[in-house]
Amino acid sequence: EGQVMESGGGSVQGGSSLRLSCGTSKYTYYFNCVAWFRQAPGEQREGLATIYPSTGSTSYADSVKGRFIISQNRASDTYDLEMSNLKPGDSAVYYCAVRTSPHSTGCLEDRTFPFRGWGQGTQVTVSS
Repeated sequence: EGQVMESGGGSVQGGSSLRLSCGTSKYTYYFNCVAWFRQAPGEQREGLATIYPSTGSTSYADSVKGRFIISQNRASDTYDLEMSNLKPGDSAVYYCAVRTSPHSTGCLEDRTFPFRGWGQGTQVTVSS
């Protein structure tokens, strides 16, 4: 049981960088994939990046590919989303969730099991 904990959001200018963290230590169920999402007001939730901790395999949505990097931070037991060259269109509440995926790729697309452990999200606001 429990939830992940997102942190690291803030208000920055375009072109800046932020590192978001997803803490999973309070989520006690099994998972093999971690994903970052975002949701802007009036928009649907968008999957951004995933990582399979066991292999380090990552994937990214086209909207953030080349600018965002997801990684496992073993020291802090978090899964971080390093965001660079931020744009106003990146403004949203960023969420983290986990799930079991029977495959080593396609965590966002796989619908075998639901994403769970949704946290409260962390706000990212990017100004021009």
